[in-house]
Amino acid sequence: MLPEDADSEYKSRSQIKREMEALQDLGETLVTLKAEQLAAIHLSDKLRDAIIAARAITERGARRRQLQYIGKLMRDVDAEPIRQALDTLNNRGRQAAAQFHRLERWRDRLLNEGDAALSEFIEEHPAADRQRIRQLLRNAQREIQADKPPAAARALFRYLREVSDTEGVEKKQ
Repeated sequence: MLPEDADSEYKSRSQIKREMEALQDLGETLVTLKAEQLAAIHLSDKLRDAIIAARAITERGARRRQLQYIGKLMRDVDAEPIRQALDTLNNRGRQAAAQFHRLERWRDRLLNEGDAALSEFIEEHPAADRQRIRQLLRNAQREIQADKPPAAARALFRYLREVSDTEGVEKKQ
């Protein structure tokens, strides 16, 4: 029988095994990251080297052993900051996708609604060049009527992204 004080800290072997497997899974996630994403996460040199080595291993059994080794190294590291960094990386991707879809909707509205949508866009983005947008819109509409590839619509999208990115940088400063 365990003392009452130790009861709150007691972990079954199954619980310990689940925690170790979770750390190994976290290590496997780190192995799949791009080099610049991995560089953004603070890791010990030994763990970083093990992750880089795991990327080079193609044989299934050797890779599994390397992932187990990474899991073992992860036991000595506080995993919470790593999880938070991975969440931040995932959120950046979601935010970029949301921004992309928002700009696509603006482009479609500008092409379909014309001056009404343009006025709204200029209100939201005062740094935008109204004349340039109108010119891109005219070119895109001509392409649509002539059943040509949407080069001007793509140029319009790029300009909308440029305006949005410029304003995003100005807000951060």
